[in-house]
Amino acid sequence: MAGRIRDEDIAAVREKVRIDEVVSGYVTLRNAGGGSLKGLCPFHDEKSPSFHVTPSRGFFHCFGCQEGGDIFTFLMKIDGLTFGEAVERMADKYGVQLRRDESGADDRPKGPQRRRLIEAHAVAQEFYAQQLGTSEALEARQFLDQRGFDQDAALTFGVGFSPRDGEALWRHLSARRFTSEEVIAAGLVAMGRSLYDRFRGRLMWPIRDATGDTIGFGARRIFSDDRIDAKYLNTPETPIYKKSQVLYGIDLARREIARTSQAVIVEGYTDVMACHLAGVGTAVATCGTAFGDEHARVLRRFLDDHEEFRSEVVFTFDGDEAGQKAALRTFEGDQRFVSQTYVAVAPQGMDPCDLRIKEGDAAVRELIATRKPLYRFVLDNVVGRYDLDRADGRVDALRAGAKLVASIRDRSKVDAFARELAGMVGVDMEEARAEVRRAAARGSSAPPDRRAPGQHARAEPAAAQHPGGQRATGAQSAGQDVPAPRRPAPDLRDPRFGIERETLKLVLQHPIAIGRTTGDIGGNDFSHPTYRAVWELIAAAGGPAAGQSDPGWVSRVRDAATDPAVSSAISALAVEPIPASREVDAGYVAHHVHRLQELTALRRIAELKSRLQRTNPVEQAADYNKMFGELAALEQHRRTLREKIVSGAL
Repeated sequence: MAGRIRDEDIAAVREKVRIDEVVSGYVTLRNAGGGSLKGLCPFHDEKSPSFHVTPSRGFFHCFGCQEGGDIFTFLMKIDGLTFGEAVERMADKYGVQLRRDESGADDRPKGPQRRRLIEAHAVAQEFYAQQLGTSEALEARQFLDQRGFDQDAALTFGVGFSPRDGEALWRHLSARRFTSEEVIAAGLVAMGRSLYDRFRGRLMWPIRDATGDTIGFGARRIFSDDRIDAKYLNTPETPIYKKSQVLYGIDLARREIARTSQAVIVEGYTDVMACHLAGVGTAVATCGTAFGDEHARVLRRFLDDHEEFRSEVVFTFDGDEAGQKAALRTFEGDQRFVSQTYVAVAPQGMDPCDLRIKEGDAAVRELIATRKPLYRFVLDNVVGRYDLDRADGRVDALRAGAKLVASIRDRSKVDAFARELAGMVGVDMEEARAEVRRAAARGSSAPPDRRAPGQHARAEPAAAQHPGGQRATGAQSAGQDVPAPRRPAPDLRDPRFGIERETLKLVLQHPIAIGRTTGDIGGNDFSHPTYRAVWELIAAAGGPAAGQSDPGWVSRVRDAATDPAVSSAISALAVEPIPASREVDAGYVAHHVHRLQELTALRRIAELKSRLQRTNPVEQAADYNKMFGELAALEQHRRTLREKIVSGAL
């Protein structure tokens, strides 16, 4: 079949495609109001979501990088397809028969088409899965059984076996009419003196992309006489497989990652399986390479990792020296995420798979539940290298710890971490603060770091960092006590305060729809001082109920403001359009209120965890147990709110 795809067939594909269905395979999308969805842009790094998809129009647009177009443009950009390949993929997905105009030029690319490479992997995966049941694969099945994986687990993850016969897969693919050019380009077959299977006599894991297409394989050594000593082999770089962008298990984990706003990074295929089977459905792993910037970029899109809603990334490491080094490397790349990063270390150096075998599913869940902040794990290990019974050991430990504390991205936490460091080393708090400031000043002489998406600045450049967070003046650097200048209030349109802004717009513009929904809202639900002041004026004016039958109610609220900034904010909130995709009713309002309350709960949880960390569970047992109970109640309250939010969105 030659020629270009007919225009009427392209139009038929475009009419049937649901752009939100396709894009959500690459980006977690949330309701943006006004019939639009939004998420983190897959084409550039950003801190807050500016990527919008409008299903009714079949278009996407990013207000950050200005990329936009229809579904074909999206696929061409994100997967490197030609226009014809993008049309063919959507035609296959939505069942449209394509015809080509014989009189036109052939618009298909030269060389194997991406679609054929995907099809070859699907056939190979099915073939390997069938081979796992053969007598030759007995040792492979025993390997799985010894690690607690039964036949259902193998089916769930598509595990298979590659025959020791060096041409078995090639014969099978050839019989299915795949050419040598296609299977070599796919990385399934290689050319030596003749064509031979790349994987022979190994346990096989299919590696899938986020949409569920198999794009590569991981192969585990099973037989002692395997001529290749490497324990694991992976598909080489191909047009569809880029190891720096691939996360094993993302196809199974992405929905749970989006739902829970948590991702767990483990080290291997069996660890991913163990976590999922134990109930930790957010686990993924890299494939033969260290976790890097591209992996983080992929993960952030599904985490919805931005400052408006913080997520969690949990790394699992062995407790041995190699695991500690891995944690240090991860800490250096911690700035890739807006999310809080944690580390989970199993006892006796066990990985999640070993832990599940020896102690059961509950132990794997407990491992993730008892995660600790990555910075604290690293700080413990750094300080633990020194003999704190010696004066010089304490000095060295303080300097090493201060360097880490000075690199913490959230400047508001530096003072608290300095206090922790002081307690660990056994020095005066002021001494620890001074050393952190010196470490920050030393770091400022280094070249500017290339920060990853969502990263906060590290140490203040050029001048010493004042403990209160302001840049130190010359007098402060010299030790004089000079009052720090007052910080300006954050931008009202900062995404961190988006829920607060939208809730106040609803209250001022639709007091009738509000009803009693806002009964549980208080001033503490608003973290921005201006928005808190607006709410207090609303409450003083009788609350939304007073505005249901009073046309002049908003004016009265505004007139009561004595701060020009608050007065201006009320005017803006009263006229700014509400990005609603449907009528503003009680359900729409409840969704915003629940999200506002969730953010409040998250802040309270963080505060309570901080207090728990500062409380000795033995010497202050009563206070500790009381706070632990409060924390459990808050966590349950947050989960209840999250379920209401998710069910409301659906």
